[in-house]
Amino acid sequence: MKRPTRLRRARFRFADSAQQVVGGFLLAGPFVVTEEVWVLASGMNAIQAVLTAGVVAAIGYATLYRADTGRDPDTEQEIAGVPVRFLSLMLVAFGSVFVLAALFDAPDTFLIQEGVTGVELWQTTATAVSVGAVFSVVGAATADSVF
Repeated sequence: MKRPTRLRRARFRFADSAQQVVGGFLLAGPFVVTEEVWVLASGMNAIQAVLTAGVVAAIGYATLYRADTGRDPDTEQEIAGVPVRFLSLMLVAFGSVFVLAALFDAPDTFLIQEGVTGVELWQTTATAVSVGAVFSVVGAATADSVF
């Protein structure tokens, strides 16, 4: 016997992740290969990078659970108290930018060839990933909500 809809936990399926991946990669691509993003990232400090990551999380949460009123985070599957759908969204938002940056060799093109190495290279790359994730999360969350 099935429980009433309001008492059932929303199932997060593989198809939901696939939709997020398509949306995330679609919007991440143009920002990974844009020099301005890497220049901007090189001028940001660690606090700005962390705040940018926080903005990504806020955009993702608002898109999943505030813009889509049919979804309730309290009824979804959770890991350590965090909805699996939201965790997947964060992984896709940041992961898609990182994967594309690595595939396109963006850190070499925009940083190493300019003499940036060591810790500064990794910090700037992480910051650029956070900047790109602002756009990736919009595509990923929208694809998850629409489809």
